[in-house]
Amino acid sequence: MIMGMVMMMSFGLIDTFFVSLLGTDPLAAISFTFPVTFTVISLNIGLGIGTSAIIGKLQGSKALAKSQLYASGSLMLSVLLVGALAIIGFFTIEPIFRLLNASNALMPYISDYMGLWYLSSIFLAIPMVGNSVLRACGDTRTPSIVMAAGGGLNALLDPLFIFGLGPIPAMGIKGAALATFIAWIVGAFSILYILAVRRKLILPRLLTISELFESSRAILKIGLPAAGANMLTPVAGGVMTAVVASYGAEAVAAWGVGNRMESIASIVVLALSMTLPPFVSQNVGAMQIERVKQAYGLTLKFVLIWQFMVFVVMWGLSGWIAQTFASEVEVRVLIQLFLMIVPLGYGLQGVIILTNSSLNAMHRPMTALVLSVIRLFIFFVPISVAGSVLFGLKGLFVGTVIANIAMAGVSFVVFKRAIAQVETEKVIA
Repeated sequence: MIMGMVMMMSFGLIDTFFVSLLGTDPLAAISFTFPVTFTVISLNIGLGIGTSAIIGKLQGSKALAKSQLYASGSLMLSVLLVGALAIIGFFTIEPIFRLLNASNALMPYISDYMGLWYLSSIFLAIPMVGNSVLRACGDTRTPSIVMAAGGGLNALLDPLFIFGLGPIPAMGIKGAALATFIAWIVGAFSILYILAVRRKLILPRLLTISELFESSRAILKIGLPAAGANMLTPVAGGVMTAVVASYGAEAVAAWGVGNRMESIASIVVLALSMTLPPFVSQNVGAMQIERVKQAYGLTLKFVLIWQFMVFVVMWGLSGWIAQTFASEVEVRVLIQLFLMIVPLGYGLQGVIILTNSSLNAMHRPMTALVLSVIRLFIFFVPISVAGSVLFGLKGLFVGTVIANIAMAGVSFVVFKRAIAQVETEKVIA
């Protein structure tokens, strides 16, 4: 799962690297797109979480026919909802990015990238939710292969379309979006073939309206709060991007590189957040609560140790990473400042992510949603903005670490109470 996630996350990182070769303005432009693109991706993540929780519990209780029906419904639902969001996004590109403080100089780059990206996001929905079906059934190998293939294809096509070769013209930042578009189309058809033909985990047909409604209700009961919780992250990210934009395009470029590096630095946490929930769901379905407690405790101990080691490595390599992604001295300095402070909180952020994913897997999506609201709008944004006001950009970076420390403690206490309630329900049953 880790290998697959590395390749999946490489989409954004590789795009950022090649676009950075075009200059500071294109790099700042693609950095502005992150909160918006992650909003759409978050809807897919939420639907994937709902799908995984439902399918995992059905698999644990051996309701295999119902699992097949609900898996089919999840794919149809994701295409419909993501398609609707993409259409809205396409026609609101300029007003949305104006709200994020994007300058006139950056808008042409943003429009070139987002216009094609929104179209491609519809094809992203299928592999993301389809992979959740496979993981819920205990298969983490196939999703990794699908994600790795997509990331590899994107990496090959990026320089070809961005800089051009032979009869293929140089398309600049739009070429990065085209490379992603093709990679996601290939991934979508691949996952449909695997699910319908090879594994027979979905029905080889479209569902009727009544079947779609039946499956959608169960998936959305968990998926909508989970999607809402995930979509709050880019909303908060948009606020933070607007704050960082007040320091200039160089600061936005550094912020964007830092966020892309965060995805790679947190790869183990993200992989666990996709493999722990099916384990939790299946064991809750089989009423093996002690195994859930053991798995949760073990993963938390591991990520705290692992992410601290990641921080040490990033601190040591911060200068080299900054040189790789930026040619301007000011941008390099800010990237290095980010990498020497913010990653210190990644282990505690891992505690928060794994707690939320476990709560969703236990069919407690509203608890996870409330925790996300508290994390972002009680701790993350207020503390970071306060740090920015008092101590500038360095204070903002330190504020993100303090917010993660506070929220990790809250998340741990809430999970302990939730698992105690599940044990009580088991005794009553």
